[in-house]
Amino acid sequence: MGDRVKSRQHPPKKSGHRFHGDPDRFPLLAEFIGERFGNSVEYVADVAGGQGMLARELRKRFNYQVEVVDPRGWTLKGVESRAVPYLAEDATYYDLVVGLHPDQALREVVHSALGRATVLVPCCNFWRDERLGRDALAESIAEWFQQHHVRFERVEFPFRGPQNLGFVTAPPNAV
Repeated sequence: MGDRVKSRQHPPKKSGHRFHGDPDRFPLLAEFIGERFGNSVEYVADVAGGQGMLARELRKRFNYQVEVVDPRGWTLKGVESRAVPYLAEDATYYDLVVGLHPDQALREVVHSALGRATVLVPCCNFWRDERLGRDALAESIAEWFQQHHVRFERVEFPFRGPQNLGFVTAPPNAV
């Protein structure tokens, strides 16, 4: 019987919660957002935000009003959320759209940059049909931003990679 039982590797625990990837990404990204945007934003969308740990950090540390938009509906108690797929057209409601590993919402977060500031850290290739590695995916997204006159900066975030390369954008009409 022991041969049929597979051991399970559980994701690391942080504050009593299990996460895949580096659990330090939440406070580190929150710190980056707080330093970069300060009081210039109030309403933030945490797209595909899972349990809402980034939303919690942003609310507690910077007093932002953050809503997790994630169809899985897995948020922790006390985290504002909408259990629906995120659409780029929803960006008009927010001052900032954040996609920390947004999975299937990647394209919608990128398209949000046409009208809102975004912080994007892609993890999976839901951008193009062809398989792209981290750097090729980032290059393809950067090309799209250039074609659509979205101002952007590439950022290597200080949490463990390899999925720590991202973008900070300003819409084409931003001054």
